[in-house]
Amino acid sequence: MGMTVIERILARRAGLAEVTVGQTVVCEVDMTVLIDLQFATMWTPPLRISDPDRVAIVMDHAVPAPTVGDAAGGVKAREFAREFGVSRFYDVGRHGICHQVIAENGLARPGELLACTDSHTCAAGAYNTAARGLGPAEVYAILCTGTTWFQIAPTIRYEFTGTRPDTVSGKDIFLHLAGTYGDATNHNLEYGGPGLASVPMHDRRTIATQGAEVSADFSTFPADEVCRSFIARQTPGAADWTAADPDPDAAYADVRTVDLSALEPQVARPGSVSRNSLPVSAIERRRVDQCFIGSCANGQLEDLAIAAAVVSGRRVADGVRLLVTPASQAVYREAMRAGYLQTLADAGAVITNSTCGACFGYHMGLLGPGEVCLTSSTRNFTGRMGSPEAEIYMASPATVAASALTGRITDPRSEWN
Repeated sequence: MGMTVIERILARRAGLAEVTVGQTVVCEVDMTVLIDLQFATMWTPPLRISDPDRVAIVMDHAVPAPTVGDAAGGVKAREFAREFGVSRFYDVGRHGICHQVIAENGLARPGELLACTDSHTCAAGAYNTAARGLGPAEVYAILCTGTTWFQIAPTIRYEFTGTRPDTVSGKDIFLHLAGTYGDATNHNLEYGGPGLASVPMHDRRTIATQGAEVSADFSTFPADEVCRSFIARQTPGAADWTAADPDPDAAYADVRTVDLSALEPQVARPGSVSRNSLPVSAIERRRVDQCFIGSCANGQLEDLAIAAAVVSGRRVADGVRLLVTPASQAVYREAMRAGYLQTLADAGAVITNSTCGACFGYHMGLLGPGEVCLTSSTRNFTGRMGSPEAEIYMASPATVAASALTGRITDPRSEWN
């Protein structure tokens, strides 16, 4: 019996010819990413680390430091990088949400294994990488030993057909999958099919990132021509990787065919995305107090370009706060050069520093009791973005931007310039 993408990667990193569902394997990790919160909350300096060239540090969740505790964590991170010679250190000024920084700097490569303490590490699956968020203690152990273990989970495959409409984004595709099929607990997700060619890399990143919201172990895409071209642009000359493709006779727990051409923009109701997402044409036209565009899922340059196109020449509705957080300092600079930030600011948006910020309810845009938020970020569970008495709907950047203009949840196709 053949292997799926994840089975092939984990077999390679375990030094095995093949693996099967249920098997426990010990794998060599190609890249371990540490984030600022790990240094700020539970850090003990190690006596040694396995390989500083396989370690990266990204200041991302609380940047610049909003508390003394976060500032102290930054001091520890800088001391650690100096002591152990970690050259891949993305400090304030080079910072950004870790999954964006990983993508920009070629830290996630086809056929390799990446670990990080953040739950949305599965984002790197867009690049044919086996990437998973693990607990701080486990990542600390990987830092010291270079290895970790996994139990091979069954894989669900999504077979995309048709062509993605221009008004449908990766967020919409994911929300359709979550709303239709629900959770994928203790399963891996794999994407493919002839329709995948119409899904650009930034949308694949969104879909892979959101795999965490349906409790998937890994969420991976193939290294097709779209992916290979992206990686060649990000890391010119670095082709010393071997992609992982599924075997024609790979065994799947389920194969689900999705016609992309039939999809429309989607919205998730508050509380979760699992079996709680609907087409925008079927959702209630709820008023909104805050609209947020950002996070590792949807703070990419392409997301800001879409939002700017929607609001260009318009004004945010009275009583609505539109917050925009670029996913990294590099995205911020590119969006500024392209004029996207100017367009958004002219429409009444507030542009914030690149950080996780409002997405995880820490700083720069928390919600108050009774408020309603429409977000393009990663999660919409109760209390995620501030008060537990607030409601969080989730949608694409286009839908969020259109709704900011009208003051209620709005189909972006009616507002797109």
